Amino acid sequence: QVQLVESGGQVVQAGGSLRLSCAASGHTFGSYAMGWFRQAPGKEREFVAAISYSGGKTIYADSVKGRFTISRDNAKSTMYLQMNALKPEDTAVYYCAAVLKWDTTSVVVTTHDYNYWGQGTQVTVSS
Repeated sequence: QVQLVESGGQVVQAGGSLRLSCAASGHTFGSYAMGWFRQAPGKEREFVAAISYSGGKTIYADSVKGRFTISRDNAKSTMYLQMNALKPEDTAVYYCAAVLKWDTTSVVVTTHDYNYWGQGTQVTVSS
């Protein structure tokens, strides 16, 4: 079992920046691929970014490419999402997710392929 806890969400003005963190605890000795998703009111949960266990492979949704950066520090069992040039349409609850992968270069982009989820952190971007 892995427990994930997100933090860093807050209200920010458009054009501003935030850094979200996702701290993992429990059975973290395996090679977990991780990702960020978000869900706005009345919308389905959508993919934002994903990173391999090695950190060498990342992938982004087109809507955040060039503005968001995903990273991880395995020694601290923590993943990050640096969000720059925020827009009102980035407003959502942001969730981190993890799945055990034997291939340390795997990235996972679909919600149903993840089996561990955090509780979410609210990001609100005001115009």
